[in-house]
Amino acid sequence: MGGHMTTRRRWLLLIAALILALPACAGGTPGEEDSADGGGDSEGGGEISVAAVWTGGEQEAFEAVLDAFTEESGIETSYQSSDDLGTFLGTQIEGGSPPDVAMIPQPGLMRSLAEDGSLVELGDDAAGGLEENFAPVWQELGSVDDTLYGVYFKAASKSTWWYNTAVFEQAGVEPPESYDEMLETAETVNSSGTPFVSIGAADGWTLTDVFENIYLQTAGPEMYDQLSNHEIPWTDDSVVTALETMGEVFLEDANLAGGASGALEVAFVDSVTQTFTDPPAAATVYEGDFVAGVISGETKAVVGEDADFFDFPSISGESAVVGAGDVGVALTDSDEAQELLAFLATPEAAEVWAEIGGFISPNANLDSSVYPDEITQRIAEAVTAASDSGAFRFDMSDLQPAEFGATAGQGFWQHMQDFLRTGDIDATTKSLEKDATAAFGE
Repeated sequence: MGGHMTTRRRWLLLIAALILALPACAGGTPGEEDSADGGGDSEGGGEISVAAVWTGGEQEAFEAVLDAFTEESGIETSYQSSDDLGTFLGTQIEGGSPPDVAMIPQPGLMRSLAEDGSLVELGDDAAGGLEENFAPVWQELGSVDDTLYGVYFKAASKSTWWYNTAVFEQAGVEPPESYDEMLETAETVNSSGTPFVSIGAADGWTLTDVFENIYLQTAGPEMYDQLSNHEIPWTDDSVVTALETMGEVFLEDANLAGGASGALEVAFVDSVTQTFTDPPAAATVYEGDFVAGVISGETKAVVGEDADFFDFPSISGESAVVGAGDVGVALTDSDEAQELLAFLATPEAAEVWAEIGGFISPNANLDSSVYPDEITQRIAEAVTAASDSGAFRFDMSDLQPAEFGATAGQGFWQHMQDFLRTGDIDATTKSLEKDATAAFGE
């Protein structure tokens, strides 16, 4: 997972800049840090280096968090951004001067760094903050082989479905709550003259995100974990059921803007913009919370007025969220690094960025009223509710070897595109199983 940044990550970084609409700001260069005993209780003073992928507005927002940490602790920070964090960290580690703390967007990269001995276990203060402020699922995501290494600071939801409010009003429909209701809504919207959904299937990750939401609900969190780790085969009946359910919407050409063949030519950003143009190409567009940034930055539509979202419709009768996040880890054994991680585990740290916007926190004790708008509040509350119930799961693609889960033109992305193109469930599951077996080295 530490290789070159995927197309999806590049889009998400661009979208984050659109959400915040702030100017780019150059970062500092991380310096060397003498090793210390660690534990999270420094006496004040000192300096630590921090690395992350964030640039532009995201960087400025995170640096505001670091400034709040400095004000509280007296510890100065220097920030370095890299759009290929895995390669950057590998080079710094090999050279003997890793940053003290890194904010990592891929669980696979955290795992590989832990397994090669590059990470330092969380101290008592940070671990205590996690236990006090985070649901168990986030503690599990921050652990490798039952050892706690990471504090998840920033979260994202991929369980949002965005709609053009004018089209819904014209068709006389309300946002659906269940999958069955959505099928009925799609039929009504189609009859009104506008296709129900736009999907950027030229980017295969949009289709894997749909599948993951459906699989989490139809198979449940435990089987989701098993499939993520290839502990069950992709030919399992649970995969067949999820693909059949997905096909009820996405294999019906009348539902899709441009039909299946047209959708496969549409990139993610275009799938959003064509839903909020006049006339709109579709009534809805599926993707995560970052869609709001595209709407605001690339169309004239106003989020919360012309554009809104509903939660990914319930199939099982229970809510569930597929998402992502950035986890803070220590790469040097210093009290200052541990103190920063302990700070990042507090609601006070999360509140700094939450008030700025373009941010969702997995911290259960952050009051949702601090978010700057009602849309973000609703998304954050859904993430918190799913986390508390144990129904939040990390994007499956990011939990798997990159050559299977996160590479254009092959693996998971490619086979979901083939599924949309052909509708052949048997061929899709067999191809997925073949490539997963190779990627997991089995």
